[in-house]
Amino acid sequence: MSTWFMWFIVFWTIFLVTVMFIGGYFMFRKFLKKLPKEDGMSILDWQDHYIKETIQLWPDDMKQLLEELVSPVPELFRDVARQKIAGKIGELAIEEKAGVITEELVVRGYILATPKRDHKFLLKKLHEKQIDVSPYQALFK
Repeated sequence: MSTWFMWFIVFWTIFLVTVMFIGGYFMFRKFLKKLPKEDGMSILDWQDHYIKETIQLWPDDMKQLLEELVSPVPELFRDVARQKIAGKIGELAIEEKAGVITEELVVRGYILATPKRDHKFLLKKLHEKQIDVSPYQALFK
């Protein structure tokens, strides 16, 4: 066996193992989110519940705002991000007994549902949309 072929096999093996570990990591995270908590419902079950309960409260302009705020998220993860953020917004709307989803609820829910490392992208998008972020500064910390 030639040495170049041997090195090809070694690198190919390392590549496959690495890709399998990465895929396994994301599958395990999804599995953990699907496990039921003390109340019998998982994180994803609650997220779906909040979306179903508040779907009629979403005016078209707020749906459009959510789409624009989610647009920086890579296409592959956009649906998951949209669901997570809409679930958080729905949770806030139910807690506050809101009659309609407002811009304030959308921005607060987006901030709370977004990981801290992505806040700089969110701030950039909010500035582009000319939305005042000063009322939400405490949520960014």
